[in-house]
Amino acid sequence: MDWKKCIIFLGLMLSLNYVCCQYRMKNTQGSSLSDRVQQLTELALTRPVIKFNGAKFKEYVKTTPRNYSVVVMFTAMAPQRQCQICRHANDEFVIVANSFRYLQSHSKKLFFAFVDFDEGSDVFQMMRLNTAPVYMHFPPKGKPKPADTMDIQRVGFGAEAIAKWISERTDIQIRVFRPPNYSGTVAIIMLLILIGGFLYLRRNNLDFIYNKTIWGLCALFFTLTMISGQMWNHIRGPPFIHRSSNGNVAYIHASSQGQFILETYIVMVLNGAVVLGMILMTEAASRKGDVKKRRIFAAIGAGLVAVFFSLLLSIFRNKAQGYPYSLLFK
Repeated sequence: MDWKKCIIFLGLMLSLNYVCCQYRMKNTQGSSLSDRVQQLTELALTRPVIKFNGAKFKEYVKTTPRNYSVVVMFTAMAPQRQCQICRHANDEFVIVANSFRYLQSHSKKLFFAFVDFDEGSDVFQMMRLNTAPVYMHFPPKGKPKPADTMDIQRVGFGAEAIAKWISERTDIQIRVFRPPNYSGTVAIIMLLILIGGFLYLRRNNLDFIYNKTIWGLCALFFTLTMISGQMWNHIRGPPFIHRSSNGNVAYIHASSQGQFILETYIVMVLNGAVVLGMILMTEAASRKGDVKKRRIFAAIGAGLVAVFFSLLLSIFRNKAQGYPYSLLFK
């Protein structure tokens, strides 16, 4: 009977020890989580975007459990990396992080951080990243899903686009507050002053106001600016160009859902060349005079229209996969 009592006693002791270990582990994890949240909160008060290296990334992002989200920008802002859009992307990211500070009720639910390649190359290898910048959301529970990586090729990296993407991932609505920029206002005032001064100097001869050619050129410039995608750039904030991981530079976006800033200028020039060709043909047909010169102008105009309109079709064909039509170039 003694050995039965010993077995029962030993079983009770083991059960009690197991319960104590679980309780101690739970308290340790809870204390560790609260410490991490407190440390992140203090760091966020110092600077809106916390700087992570490999060790801090593992401690605050990869360590579980977590009851907060972390939005991390993976970047490469060292001059030798020649990442031309990283600084612009960082400025937009900081604007969103600063705007988030107005939402005090969510101060401990979401944190902003960045990892630079030169100080966290092991993190890039861990996340299998070979390009920058990349915005990634790490949810409180589970691993990041494909939608937790922001598609900057499609939506750009403007502060408004980042805030919208964060709201879709965390249900936290961030109203973007941009710092005041008076350069546009100053430029408009200076332009009005110049126009007013010019009109004052020419107050005795204002016939140029009724010049159809001047108004036609102004209307043409405005039209070319609008159809080239300047408003799209202003709203979406796309990168100037795209540099791939192997060093190749793309000037034209591969999708019809996006474009680069330089692509806008290229399209504007191509459209302008087409318009110039049409003007030359129109003038050659309507004017009177040397027939040989008119034929030369008509031939030059037709050549401009054919070549540059073919280039426009080629660009559209490459962006809109499956478009069947082309002229001189494919």
